[in-house]
Amino acid sequence: MIPKEILKKVKRIEIQTRGLVNDVFSGEYHSVFKGRGMEFAEVREYRYGDDIRNIDWNVTARAGHPFVKVFDEERELTVMLMVDASRSAEFGTFLQMKGEISAEICALLAFSAIKNNDKVGLIIFTDKIEKFVPPKKGKAHVLRVIRELLYYKPESTKTDISLALEYMSRVVTRRAVSFIISDFQAEDYEQALRIAGRRHDLIAVTITDPRELDLPNVGFIELEDAETGETILVDTTDPALRSAFAGSAISVSGKREKLLQKINIDRIDIRTDRPYAEPLIRFFRMRAKRFR
Repeated sequence: MIPKEILKKVKRIEIQTRGLVNDVFSGEYHSVFKGRGMEFAEVREYRYGDDIRNIDWNVTARAGHPFVKVFDEERELTVMLMVDASRSAEFGTFLQMKGEISAEICALLAFSAIKNNDKVGLIIFTDKIEKFVPPKKGKAHVLRVIRELLYYKPESTKTDISLALEYMSRVVTRRAVSFIISDFQAEDYEQALRIAGRRHDLIAVTITDPRELDLPNVGFIELEDAETGETILVDTTDPALRSAFAGSAISVSGKREKLLQKINIDRIDIRTDRPYAEPLIRFFRMRAKRFR
């Protein structure tokens, strides 16, 4: 039995996201993602102006003159939501935890997808695959996805992004629009990102709390690594310590940004102290311009 407070949260999120979906995201979603998926239809003789990347070299060799592959737009897309449920998702120093924001972003994306008659699937992961909800259509299915995000209690506390990406590529065989929503407090996921980015339209949604970027000057505090449980006592009145902490955070963020740019993965940067709708809208509009 799902607790009443969870059902109330689901209803609140549905109401909260409905206006954004109807007013903004539905049209932007359609222009950005509809038609990105293509399936092979036939081959025909090359015509002046055809994209040479579509030449079918096997048929061309047999025929003795160039032939190109022709693709049809797929009638529907599959949207996969990969959500990091490690212990660090329970952190938040403003109105909401990172995990709560993840759930609301997923609701926004999922309702936009079903409004365009697309399928939505969910993978909840830590350093193991915690939950897989196969892609389906319909409002009832999206409400189930939101309930799982709010109600599911992960077994592990750590993060393995590579595992989630590899699993997604195994269970979703056709090209999908895949959002991986995480604080990316993990290592050694470049190769998995690169491979998944070739197979799918992959978007990284990074969620950051401002206290992960700089320490306030509040005296002695005990810091705990959410995923390992290790603690350390630090003196935040020490300016050198605060500077080193901020410098390390900037370095980690910069390396991640360079990595995503290098392997051509789009990203959406979300902060817990700012409305998440604005960076999502900017992303959708940027993508819409790119594909015009």
